[in-house]
Amino acid sequence: MLYLDTAATTPVRREVLESMWPYLTGDFGNPSSHHQLGERAAHAVQAARATIAEQLGCRPSEIVFTSGGTEADNLAIKGIALGAPRGRHVVTSVVEHEAVAESVDYLRRLHGFEVTVLPVDGEGLVSPDELSAALRPDTTLVSIQHASNEIGTVQPIRELAAVAHELAVPFHTDAVQSADALDVGLEALGVDAVSIAGHKLGAPKGIGALGVRGSLPLEPLLHGGGQERGRRSGTENVAGVVALATALALAALERPHKQNVMAARDTIIDGVLSRVPGAFLTGSRTERLPGHASFCFPGTSGEAVLLELEARGIVSSSGSACAAGSDEPSPVLLALGIAPEVAQTAVRFTLPSDVTPAQASEVVDRVVAAVTTLGSLDTRR
Repeated sequence: MLYLDTAATTPVRREVLESMWPYLTGDFGNPSSHHQLGERAAHAVQAARATIAEQLGCRPSEIVFTSGGTEADNLAIKGIALGAPRGRHVVTSVVEHEAVAESVDYLRRLHGFEVTVLPVDGEGLVSPDELSAALRPDTTLVSIQHASNEIGTVQPIRELAAVAHELAVPFHTDAVQSADALDVGLEALGVDAVSIAGHKLGAPKGIGALGVRGSLPLEPLLHGGGQERGRRSGTENVAGVVALATALALAALERPHKQNVMAARDTIIDGVLSRVPGAFLTGSRTERLPGHASFCFPGTSGEAVLLELEARGIVSSSGSACAAGSDEPSPVLLALGIAPEVAQTAVRFTLPSDVTPAQASEVVDRVVAAVTTLGSLDTRR
C-alpha cells in the first residue's frame, strides 16, 4: 500500500517516538509540580520550547503550546482580535482552512466584527493589491494561510504581510500544511503569528503551537491554571511538546533536500496531464508545495477514483480531511472558478519524503488505469 495522503496526517517518526517515550513512562511528572519528577518534566518543556522558538525565529516566551493546528488558529485569530482590538474589522481569504474561516465567522457572529474575504485567482493566489484595497483604519487582523492543504498553492506571505504592516495591522498565517517543507519562521515570513501542528510533521496528533509576537496582547481561549504565561491554561502535554520539537527540528534539517519529492511530484503532474484526457491541475504549477499534486478528472467521480486507486494499492484523498464526508463541492475549488460538478471530481496526492521515482511512475500508471476503468464502466451503462 502506497500512502499518498500526508496532507491529512503523517506517521510518527521513529526519532520522534524515541524522544517522547521517557515522558510517557518514567518521567511522567506534571511540569507544575515542585518535586524532582515535576522539575524534569518542566525542563523538558523548557528545552522543547527553546528548540521550537529557534525554528520559528522568535523568543521561547513567544511560543504557546496548543492541542493542534485548529486550536492554534483559533487562539491566534480570536486571541489577537479580542486582545487589544484597534477596530472591529478582520481580513481573510476565501481559500482558508475551516479553523480560520470558522474563527473569523465567530468574531462576526458573537462580537460584531466586519469581515472582508479576499478572492483568489485561478491558481488560488491572493493579490497584494486586493489586500491593500481591503485594509481600513479599523482593521485589527489579517489572517491568510501560507499554503493550501487542498490545492498546494503557496501564498506570497512576505509580500502580503508587508502590505498589512504598512498600516500596522497584525498578520497571522496558518502554516500547518507548509512547516515540513518550507521555512515558516516569523522573521522568514515577515508575520506576527504562525500556527503549526505536530501530526503534519511526523509527531503525534494532539499537539501544536502558536508562535506570536510578545508585543501582541493575546486573549486566552482557555482559563484555569494559568499555564503558558496565562495564554493557554491546561497541564502541558509534555511528551507531545518534546515530540513536536524533535519533528520540527528534523523537518528543518531535511527541507534543503526536497528535490526527490519535487521530482516525484512533477513526474505525477506531467504524467497525469499527458495521459488522462481532460484532467487538469488545481492550484499553482510554480508556487506549489514540493510534495503536492491535485487534479480534477471531469466526467468521473472523485470518490470513485479514490476507491479504484485504493483497490490498486494507493491511498489518497479528495481534499481536506476536515471536510471529509461532505456532499458539497469544496469552497476552495469553487473559489478558483471550477464548476461545482467538476469540483466533485477532485483527487489529491500528497507525497512522503521517501517517495521514489519508480513509485511516482507507478502512481501515474495506476491513475490512468483507474480513470480508464471508470470511463469504460460509464460507457457500458
